[in-house]
This record gives sequence, C-alpha cells and structure tokens, in this order.
Amino acid sequence: MIRLLTTRAPRPSNISAVHQKINSFVCSSLCGFSAQAANQTQQNPSSINRPSSHFDSYMYGALLQRCLQNDDPISAMGLHCKILKRGNCLDLFATNILLNVYVKAELLSEAEILFDEMPERNTVSFVTLVQGYAQCLQFSEAVGLFTRLHREGHELNPFVFTSILKVLVSMEYAELGWNLHACIYKLGHESNAFIGTALIDAYSVCGCVDFAREVFDGIRCKDMVTWTGMVACYAENHFFQEALEAFSQMRLVGFKPNNFTFAGVFKACIGLEALDIAKGVHGCVLKTRYEYDLYVGVALLELYTKCGDIGNVQQIFEGIPKTDVILWSFMISRFAQSDQSEKAVNLFCRMRQSFVVPNQYTFASALQACATLGDLDLGKQMHSLVLKVRLDADVFVSNALMDVYAKCGRIEDSLELFEKSLNRNDVSWNTMIVGYVNCGDAEKALSLFLEMLENRAQATEVTYSGVLCASAGLTALELGTQIHSLTFKTNYAENTVVHNALIDMYSKCGRIRDARLVFDMMNERDEVSWNTMISGYSMHGLGMEALKIFQMMQDRGHKPNTLTFVGVLSACSNSGLLDEGQAYFSSMLQEYGIEPCIEHYSCMVRLLGRSGHLHKALKLIEEIPFKPSVMVWRALLGACVIHKNVELGRMSAQRILEMEPEDDATHVLLSNMYATARRWDNVTAIRQSMKKKGMKKEPGLSWIENQGRVHYFSAGDTSHPDMKVINGILEWLNVRTRRAGFVPDCNAVLLDVDTKEKERLLWVHSERLALAFALFRTSSGSQIRIIKNLRICVDCHAAMKLISKIVQRDIIIRDMNRFHDFHDGICSCGDYW
Repeated sequence: MIRLLTTRAPRPSNISAVHQKINSFVCSSLCGFSAQAANQTQQNPSSINRPSSHFDSYMYGALLQRCLQNDDPISAMGLHCKILKRGNCLDLFATNILLNVYVKAELLSEAEILFDEMPERNTVSFVTLVQGYAQCLQFSEAVGLFTRLHREGHELNPFVFTSILKVLVSMEYAELGWNLHACIYKLGHESNAFIGTALIDAYSVCGCVDFAREVFDGIRCKDMVTWTGMVACYAENHFFQEALEAFSQMRLVGFKPNNFTFAGVFKACIGLEALDIAKGVHGCVLKTRYEYDLYVGVALLELYTKCGDIGNVQQIFEGIPKTDVILWSFMISRFAQSDQSEKAVNLFCRMRQSFVVPNQYTFASALQACATLGDLDLGKQMHSLVLKVRLDADVFVSNALMDVYAKCGRIEDSLELFEKSLNRNDVSWNTMIVGYVNCGDAEKALSLFLEMLENRAQATEVTYSGVLCASAGLTALELGTQIHSLTFKTNYAENTVVHNALIDMYSKCGRIRDARLVFDMMNERDEVSWNTMISGYSMHGLGMEALKIFQMMQDRGHKPNTLTFVGVLSACSNSGLLDEGQAYFSSMLQEYGIEPCIEHYSCMVRLLGRSGHLHKALKLIEEIPFKPSVMVWRALLGACVIHKNVELGRMSAQRILEMEPEDDATHVLLSNMYATARRWDNVTAIRQSMKKKGMKKEPGLSWIENQGRVHYFSAGDTSHPDMKVINGILEWLNVRTRRAGFVPDCNAVLLDVDTKEKERLLWVHSERLALAFALFRTSSGSQIRIIKNLRICVDCHAAMKLISKIVQRDIIIRDMNRFHDFHDGICSCGDYW
C-alpha cells in the first residue's frame, strides 16, 4: 500500500514485450470475453473447489494447511513425498495449499514443478504462482503466467487484478495499469475496494493523481485501506494539502487511521512545514498507541529531524523498540547527512552492541560519516566488517568505501575498489572523478571522465561539476568549453550546480566576461552562485564589480554566509578598497551575526598591510581571539616585502618558521627582502641555511595551452624546440618597447650582478618566453592566456602593459595570487597587486 522503506527491483529492459502481452490480453478481453466468465460471482479463493468425498485429500489438506500456518515447508515436503507414494490423492484444493507452502518458502522451482504436474488448475493456482514469481523478483514470468491464465479461460477475479497490478508497480511499469483498468471497467470491478486500492497505488506511482482520485470516488464501499491509499497517493506526489484534507474526511466518516495512514500524513506535514498540525497528529498517534510502530516512528523522526528538534528526535528514538535495522539506519543516515558525523559513528557502535546486523544502507551511511571525519582507521575497521558480512559487492557500500579512502588520501585504494567493482553506477564514477580532483590530480579525473563516456555511463550534475573543476584547476579553457557544449546535449544545461561550476571554470581560466554571462543566464541562483561570482571578480582584481554583486545578492533576498565575506574582503584586498573592507569586516558580526574566522583576518591583514598600514595590521593580529595561523603571518610578511619593512618582516618570518620550520617560501621571501635592502650578507646566510636543510627555491614557471597541448617555460629556458624564433621575437619586443620609452626596472633582479646582466635576465623571465611563443603560434588578434606559478615581477608587469598596446592583443596572465588582464597598455589590477 504505502511503499516506505522498500526498494524496487531494477527496471527490466523488455518493456515492449510486457506491453505487448498486456495489450494482447486487453484486446481479447474487451472483444471476446465470454459471458460465463463475466457473470461469475466473486468468491473467496480459499473456498474454491473444496473436496467433499475423499477422506485422504481432506486429511492431507488439513495437515498441509497446518504446515502453511506454521511456516513449516520441511514437513510439507515430507507430506508431499508420502502423498506421491500413495498415488497423489490430493484434489485441487489441497494441491493449491501445497503450492502456496512452496511459494511462501521461496521454493520456486518446486512450486513450478508442482504447478506443471497439476492435472487441473484454477484461478487460485495461477494467482499463487504469480505471487511467487513476484516475491522472487521474476516479474516477466509473472506477466507471462497472467496472460496464460486468461488464455486458458480462467476467472479474472479481484485477486488476479490486484496481483498483476502489484507486479507492474514492482517492475516500474505502472503506466501499463491503464490497459488493465479498461478491462476492470468492462468486467464491472471498478467499484471493488480491493481492486480500486491497487489501481490507486499504480496511478500514484505514475504521478496520475487525478485518475487515482477518479478511481477512489468510484469505489462504493471504501475501507480504511482505500482511504490510506489515497492519502499516500497525495503525499507521495507532493499534493500535501490534499493529503491532509483526505485524512480529515477519513476521520469524519468514522475510519480510524492506521500506521501507514499516519506515515503519509506526516510526510504531508513535512512538505507543508506544518509543525503545529504535525504535533496535533502526533497527539493522535499517542492516543491510538502507534508511537511504537516502525513506520510511524521513522516518519516522526523524519519530521522532527527536518524541524531541527533534536530533543524530540532523541526521545522518540529511545522510545521505539530498536530491534529492526531500518530504525538504526535511518538515524545514522540523518546524523551523517546533517554534519553530525561523530554522532553517526557512535550510534553505529551502539547498534553493534545491540546485536542488530547492519545492512547495506547502514554501512553506506556510517562510511559516509567516516569519510567526513577523515578517520582512516575506523574506515578500515568498517571495511573488515563489510567483508565479514559479505556486503562488499553491494554498489552502495562499495561507493561509500571508495569515498572513505579518497577523502583520507588513499586514492590508490579507491581505484583498486573501483576496478574490482562489477556493479558500477554513476555514483561510482563520480566518487572517483571527484576524489582525483580533490587530490589535485585533475588529469586523471578527466581521463576517467572520458572512460566513463566510452562505457556509456550516465553523467550527472556531479560529474560535470567535477570535470569542470578539473578543467579550472588545469586552466584548460578549450576542454572546459567542450564540456560546456556537452552539457547542452543533456538535461543539465540549466542545472544550478553545473552553472556554478561553469562560472568557476571561466573565472579561473581568465574569461570573467563569460563567467558573468553564465551567471546572468541562470534561472535560479543559490548561495554558491553568488559566492562564486564574487570570488571570480575578486580574483580578477575587479573589486567594485564584486561589491555590486554582493549588494545585488542582498537585494534579491539571499543571506550572505562565511564564504561570501571571504570573497568580499578578498575583493577589497585585491583592489585596495581600504574603507569598504573595514566597513564590511565590522558589519559581519554586528549586522549578520557571522563570527570572523582566520580567512577573514588574513584578508584584512593583507588589505591593511598592502595599503601601507603595517602596524595596524600587526595590531589586528594581536587582537585575534584565537591563535593566528601561518596564513595570517604570511599576509603580513608579503606586505613587509612590498613596503621594504625589514624588521617587521623578519619578525613575521620568525613567527612562520616557529610553526613551519621547513617552509621554503618564507625563506625565499626573507631573502628577497634582504636583497632589496642590499643586505647581501643576510641573503647569503639564508641561502646557505636553505642549502643545509635541503630546501630549494621553487623555480619560476609559465605555461600556455595551444591546440590541446601545454607548453612549459622556465626562466632562462633554452630547451624549447622553437627557441630561435622565441629569441628573435624577444629581441624585436625589446627594441619596440625601448623605442616606446620603456626603461627596465633592474630592482626586480635580486642578484648582485651588473646592470647589463640584470637587463638580460629580465628579458628571459618565463612569462616573456611564453608570450613570445604565443605571438607566433596563435592567430593574430586572439587573446593570449599565460599561467605563472609565482607572483609577476614589477618589470614584467610594466613590459606586458606596453606590449599589449604595441601588438594590439589582449594578454591575460594568472600569477599565484590573481589575474592580470592587459589591454591597450592598461592592466585590470590598476597597478595594485
């Protein structure tokens, strides 16, 4: 009746064959149904063909009936042997009982043999075996037996129709119930409550609520099950108000609700967020003593979990008998899904102490909690338990195990499970793709995506979001745009999650205008959409645009969160908007109730320090209510390097090295600061210390994508096969820029060499080599995109501005902090970086 906490079998692929059988049956029924069958009275199946003269048949029938009642198939098989030895003296009535015993015991092969050997059969025989096939998930055989029943001219009574309707619902072919409905109407069974309830259930699965209501209204003598079916139909199809109205009408006509009715009503209350009504229904549950029922208990737990009433959740859970795994699985899954992973794990341990055997859904939820906690040891223990209970082949459990190992940094173990899995689904592929993205191996993630498409696995919004994130990490614009095109061939072109990933991809690939175009085209935006767009503008140094988006977000009724303010303060920091940044930082707690975290303090330290307020930045660090992280001190050190404050910079570096003694970036920044101040002895000391510790300065690298290939360049590189052409173009650029008045800034070279050598070294910086390569390898007038692993130097920045004007090309360089969009002699950062 109400399909709660159950799973259907996978939908078979032979719907056309099933449809053909049903249509054949309906056509013959409507055109040539015998008058005798149409006028037969409805009888109780258990009373058909009762023997009247054979004592042995009566005796064995009674004994078989007792075996059926006691659920004792072994004794029934023993009796069957004795009966066969006596010459098979069973009549049709007793044989049907024996058939039912075999079906109930799931001894389907024995049931089939008995059925085939029966000298005569009636409707009860066929219906019993149909139910046996359905019970063993052999739905096609059940449909075939149904058509045979009709072909042999047996009576089509209510038990036949309800059985085959349940089979179609289980096959997820409930839409074929239309065909049966026509025959039911022809035979005059449309007012039968038994058949009507089965039809309501079938129409409910199809979402045909109006037809279900018509069937309901046509039933003459509605019982409690019929009313419950209609309430469930409304609730399952999100007609929540109508579900409550049907419940009220049911009470008015005098029917008392049962456990399934209450489950449907609570679902409607959750859909309407009608907590007051739900509490009233809860009172009714207490009066009727259904609070200990499993279905009602789960519905109540769902209700109070959605409302955030943890006290009631705990009270209800403790009050329900916890002998069924479903209850434990529900609570563990809710804790795991609501970021209460420790409670989920503790509840799983308590379940084990209660000697309740977990099922695949329990393990999936408990493993999800382990993955969130990053607890590898606990994940391994659960993996051992999974192997012990032989659930390792289950796709839900296998996917959860992959997720645990991936999130715990053991992606190789995840891959091993993935390759061994015989039942992969879209979640399996997505888990591996996202796992590789999070581990920083974007190329492997994209390789898996291609393999997924080759295996014709169905990509979902999670898939597209993951591979777009991988494209963003590689700044692979061409691949990202291809994936964008691919989404238009699916149902995910308008999906919010995919749109958010597209905004992020275009932003990180230097196409902020395309990112804004995707943002403007969205029909629905969530918090992630707004935050991603704000962060994109921040990354490109377009602080005022980011603040406009922030204001628009509030005007549209979206409440900013912690990540929103990270983007806003970062935008202010990247654009030098000191007053605006301080105002937004103060408003976080006062107006929005958001406690600043370490990321917000880091943005403010960077903003104050970059604006020259180094001591204010230091004071802010001292006022942080928790221990400042390395991130905060690095922000102050970077500002000290820019403003050449050696003493404060040395103190900042000292604090960083106290927390991370092997941090090579800090050693390099400190060395650069001393070199700028011409304190060469200190530079030498730091470099010797780095050499002694085995640390090396990260070499400056730039790379550019061209025709699907990525070309890498390092400072002073001579290994590229096109080096002669690159050197020629660099010499031409040197001449053109000097004619235009460019003067190299030799202070950018932090080496104790003469001026001429410094000028030579500046012209072989990695980004200039990449630029020269792009000028002759890409089409004239096209945009040039270069990625750099370090901060762009002052001299290269000035040179790029002038070159963009000389060659009339847009040049976009993404360094370690942000994007620089050079256009006609101007940079998007406004020379503030």
